Amino acid sequence: MLKLAKLLHHKGFHITFVNTEHIHKRLLRSQGPHSLDGLPHFRFDMIPDGLPPSDPDSTQDIPSLCASLSEHGLSAFRSLLLKLQEQSQDAVVPPVTCIVSDGVMTFTVDAAEELKIPEVVFCTPSACGLLGYTKYRRLVEDGFTLLKDPTYLLNGYLETTVSWTSGMKSIRLRDFPTFIRTLDHQDIMLNFVIQEVERSSRASAVILNTFDTLEHDVLESLSSVFPHIYTIGPLQLLADQIQDEALRSVGGNLWREEPGCLPWLDSKEPGSVVYVNFGSITVMTTGQLTEFAWGLANSQKPFLWIIRPDLVASESAVLPPEFVEEIAGRGMLNLFSSSNLCSIYSIYHYLFYYFG
Repeated sequence: MLKLAKLLHHKGFHITFVNTEHIHKRLLRSQGPHSLDGLPHFRFDMIPDGLPPSDPDSTQDIPSLCASLSEHGLSAFRSLLLKLQEQSQDAVVPPVTCIVSDGVMTFTVDAAEELKIPEVVFCTPSACGLLGYTKYRRLVEDGFTLLKDPTYLLNGYLETTVSWTSGMKSIRLRDFPTFIRTLDHQDIMLNFVIQEVERSSRASAVILNTFDTLEHDVLESLSSVFPHIYTIGPLQLLADQIQDEALRSVGGNLWREEPGCLPWLDSKEPGSVVYVNFGSITVMTTGQLTEFAWGLANSQKPFLWIIRPDLVASESAVLPPEFVEEIAGRGMLNLFSSSNLCSIYSIYHYLFYYFG
């Protein structure tokens, strides 16, 4: 989201980039009180997420956040749009001419329709992932999902082939995004994804960070669901062409920067290091962390692993001493991220922006 906003600003658009209040404050805490001052014609704003106050440095519970924004996001965003429209009459900012929202924050589509503003939904997963999400409702209706009991995760059921998925031949249940692996038909994330995909189809356009050669068949299939779908990737290559250092520095990390990994990387052969980063919102159990750690160790490859303090749900991320001994000299564990190498962004919190 932020890369796209910078590219649009680089092309002359006025940008207002909107975070949730929680993530806005986290960015200020980690990067300093002036880190979100922005630039002329590139400003930051925020809306409440509807959740009670929590640890300002922790990752919020994603299902709770999605449920809360589904309930409260529209009214908060509508109020922000109306405030911005009032400011435009006083020439403080230009009028809102378009909204670009994350594909999982589509309450913005309702606001755009109410105020008759074009809305573009930016689906940040791959086209293949998005196509998988579009099949969720039929998977539920045809009885493929809602597992009978937890044994269905391991007894071979997920190897079942789904034959009617155009664009993804011979796809198995295990290949779909994992929110379908639930025992509860009221599962928050399953129903949230179905809602977001169906509401995205009402947007003026849907855009993806991919390109036709990479996912041609999938994009052809998606065009029947989203008639106005466009590929705009790879964004990183476009963003690398921006020479304006002030614009390149806009934004920040959710965690304070720790550049100690850079000298270690410089000591390794180019292209030889495995980079591992679970991003800013993924959490796991201690068992999952340990299993993954030993997989890295057994690979016998040098690696840099970024570990957030809150990576393990409700616990500290602690690895066995014997693991640390095993990786000595070829593995590096880093608790934080460097702005250039290990930047952490949350698609659930960088919600939307408008330009004029």
